Amino acid sequence: MAHHHPAARNETPLERADRNFVELLQELRVTQTGVQILFAFLLSLAFTQRFPSLDTFQRATYVTTLLLAVLAAALFTAPAALHRSLFQQGAKPLIVQVSSRLATVGMGVLVFAFTGSVLLVVDVTTGRTGGLVAGAATLSACLGLWGLLPRLVRRRVAWTRDTSPPVHEPAQDRETAPGTQRACGGPYGSC
Repeated sequence: MAHHHPAARNETPLERADRNFVELLQELRVTQTGVQILFAFLLSLAFTQRFPSLDTFQRATYVTTLLLAVLAAALFTAPAALHRSLFQQGAKPLIVQVSSRLATVGMGVLVFAFTGSVLLVVDVTTGRTGGLVAGAATLSACLGLWGLLPRLVRRRVAWTRDTSPPVHEPAQDRETAPGTQRACGGPYGSC
């Protein structure tokens, strides 16, 4: 039996590539702003009065984090450069595929840049133990929100697709009475 999927669109492969690239660019705008703010913050640290008093660990953390922020910025801007260099070459689907991978790697690098930044600042302000704890918490939060959460949502989407009724049958929640909906939205409780 055929199932109706709300995500199904009536578009050509080229239209899909165009839409996916626009969506990717919107995502990159959000992350790029964060990377730029982080990079500017890190650059300014080297010119503060307290910077010369950093110990070897703090300096290594600073340089590593600065380089990670630069790499993240390069990865997030690479899709624009790729698009510009291949403009009107009929390569949009490939541009989208490569750009998506660049953005994914950029997010991974950004996790470590955020972690290093928090580690450095908290280490300098409260001590090494506090810095390590704050860095570990930052790493955990990013991995949870950027890695675990999407997997859980993907699993929920797959479950909803697998359990959704065929198109010709009215949608009905197995846990609620016929004709009622859960408080957070649709018949399957999707919010």
